Amino acid sequence: MKNLLHRLILKATCCSSFVLIAIASNQATAQAVVTENVEFAEVLQYPSRNYDHRLDYATGEFQYGLLWLPEDHPSPPLLVFIHGGCWLNSFDVNHSFAASSALADAGIAVWSLEYRRTGDPGGGWPGTFEDITNAIANIDELKDFGVDTSRFAIAGHSAGGHLALLAGSRFREASAVIGLAAIADIDAYARGSNSCQTATPAFMNAEPDAAPELYAAANPAQQTLHANTHLLHGDVDTIVPHAQTQKMQARLTTVTGAGHFDWIHPATPAFSLLLELLRGELLR
Repeated sequence: MKNLLHRLILKATCCSSFVLIAIASNQATAQAVVTENVEFAEVLQYPSRNYDHRLDYATGEFQYGLLWLPEDHPSPPLLVFIHGGCWLNSFDVNHSFAASSALADAGIAVWSLEYRRTGDPGGGWPGTFEDITNAIANIDELKDFGVDTSRFAIAGHSAGGHLALLAGSRFREASAVIGLAAIADIDAYARGSNSCQTATPAFMNAEPDAAPELYAAANPAQQTLHANTHLLHGDVDTIVPHAQTQKMQARLTTVTGAGHFDWIHPATPAFSLLLELLRGELLR
């Protein structure tokens, strides 16, 4: 994905009115069409730039974060971002590059975390979550790169949203916690039948009825969330049902026409809403 401009593939069901936006990619500029309900492949094909620094928060192969820094923004605030992918090691941090690049271009430093996932030694519950809390506990190391770590938010997408919500209950000093199409009730989610839902018991190493106390500890729906928690969800998401976030004690925003991956695709109305929220929380 280094400095390459890829053609954005539009779905046949894309909205009829197109808005062109300029996305910087080093010295080049790509024009992209605003769309909605995008596919995962479109996220991977979206232009991005490489990260500025890789920082390890522990010694394991997958225990690191990739840091994107804004240009010409001294002492930027920080977003700790946790990618999704059903907690599976077949989905890695690379698919966060487009979102991280766009957020950094908007003036927010982004530390996108990699972590042990299902299939990795030590991955699954609780090792995966321990990686996230370990990383966030070490964000002061980013001060060496000019980041203002006193102003930070935690955000996660899908399974990463699940981890972000849990992390927010630990790190109350965060300015905000944002769940993007977040798996908010892991017990209910594990009882579903889509491919991501059926991956949940493997992450937990148990079915929900066999380990209710284990699921309770891993369930944002059974925790006291951060006081400034935002849940953003699309109403046509088929991977994480909208019902996952409707009953949570948090600020819920539903975007009509948005699917599961719109939140990490910079040319969607959903991503624009995320950026507006982050500006309000971190740049005011």
